[in-house]
Amino acid sequence: MYKSLYEVQAMSNASYPITEETIGQVTHFENAPQWIYEVDNPYLHGVYAPTVDEMAVDELEVTGELPEGIYGAYYRNGPNTIHKPTGLHHPFDGDGMVHAVYFQDGKASYRNSYIHTAGYLLEKEEGRAMWPGVMGTFDFSLPEFPIKDTCNTDVTWYAGKLMPTWYHAGRPHKMDPLSLENLGEYSLPGRTRTNMSAHNHVDWNTGEMLFMDYGDEAPFMTYGVANADGTLRSEVPIELPGPRRPHDLGFTTNYTILHDLPLFHDANLLRRHGKMVLDFHRDIPARFGIIPRYGDSADIRWFECEPCFVLHISNSWEEGDWIVMDGCRSANPLRQPEGGGELAHMLVYMRNETNNYRWRFNLKTGEVREGDIDDLNTEFNKSNQMFHGVKTQYAYHQHIPLLHENGHTLRFNGLVKYNNETGQYDKWDYGDGVFGSEAAFAPVKGATRDSDEDDGYVITMVTDSNTWKSEALVFDARDITLGPIARVKLPQRVPAGFHATWARGEDLYT
Repeated sequence: MYKSLYEVQAMSNASYPITEETIGQVTHFENAPQWIYEVDNPYLHGVYAPTVDEMAVDELEVTGELPEGIYGAYYRNGPNTIHKPTGLHHPFDGDGMVHAVYFQDGKASYRNSYIHTAGYLLEKEEGRAMWPGVMGTFDFSLPEFPIKDTCNTDVTWYAGKLMPTWYHAGRPHKMDPLSLENLGEYSLPGRTRTNMSAHNHVDWNTGEMLFMDYGDEAPFMTYGVANADGTLRSEVPIELPGPRRPHDLGFTTNYTILHDLPLFHDANLLRRHGKMVLDFHRDIPARFGIIPRYGDSADIRWFECEPCFVLHISNSWEEGDWIVMDGCRSANPLRQPEGGGELAHMLVYMRNETNNYRWRFNLKTGEVREGDIDDLNTEFNKSNQMFHGVKTQYAYHQHIPLLHENGHTLRFNGLVKYNNETGQYDKWDYGDGVFGSEAAFAPVKGATRDSDEDDGYVITMVTDSNTWKSEALVFDARDITLGPIARVKLPQRVPAGFHATWARGEDLYT
């Protein structure tokens, strides 16, 4: 396993040795909480070290030129832990922070803000960590929830606001998209439940948001549609065999695809011992339920596929009687750790072994066809949101090194543009010691569905562990192999995070 920090405490903070798992030097950062140097966990050091400063800076320095066609904002969510954990730290435990880069008139600006969850506010008042993290033990005597809901996973632009969400179906929150002012929890009046999965999706064609929720009590899933104005249109229970942990959903013009996957925990064990122990049930098929967008529970049709786990969907669409869904699939989401230690299972689970995949479901005959698009280890796949629900060719993934490629932790070392019709891809490496974020597709200003699908830009944030500087990189989506057409220098180090999104300037600035 990785070299213990305690073995190097006698050395100066600025000269910790480089370790494979930590990614870069275990450097002393002034804008990180100093307790991290007491904790032996790679997800609190190097490129993962929290950045606790909040700021707003205009007129950022740009290398290259920002075309005026880049019009809108790139948002990225991720963990930034404030207080020393009470137990073992997991990346999902870090307090959520949104970083934003705004583009307008060939200029760029930056701001960032913590997400003011109930846990964030109560721990700020107490000056200490109060909740355990996802590695447990869950404490059902604590206020609000038994583990900390950090809202640190995804972020969506919906009905004029930002909506950050959490991996374990927590309470969505609301932020002003321009100031990042916190506006409290995001509630849809009329909902039967307050929580929402990490990945809800906004159909840019209608403005509607499609969402789902899951839990340990029946109904084990609900599915809903919210109107473009922020009101609830419908929400229906979805019958499942028991508690599940789905992560994403797909949608077409007329249908939504829900996931019932064989990676789940024993809820009775959780109640008795306060531990969520996931198991991958290789003898249970993956099921995908197709329901009309505004359908009722009885309208869903289930299709069985090879056992797998699915984190993220690129896009879905209809082709006659067929529903097509592209995404990234893991055939082996739980692997045995190579070494011992309390963190071993978390480290191996976070490593992500996934590849680009396509499923096809025939609504008339019930036939299923599935198979690889490619076998390169990629994930955090995004596509042009303007074309979500209709047929697309392209998706933009992050390349993730495998263990034998020195991939001891989850990290992104290259941008990949796939043509999902042919399986061919272009790849641009970020560089030695440079680590990226999920990329977002930014359609060129004024684009419509009549425009070319790749008429726009791909934007990501990177941090260079050689200098600990961060930048926003802007690529021409038509040819990412040319490298960034512009590099926006960010005013502070941005740690590795989870998901990103794009909001159009037509929606933000008018």
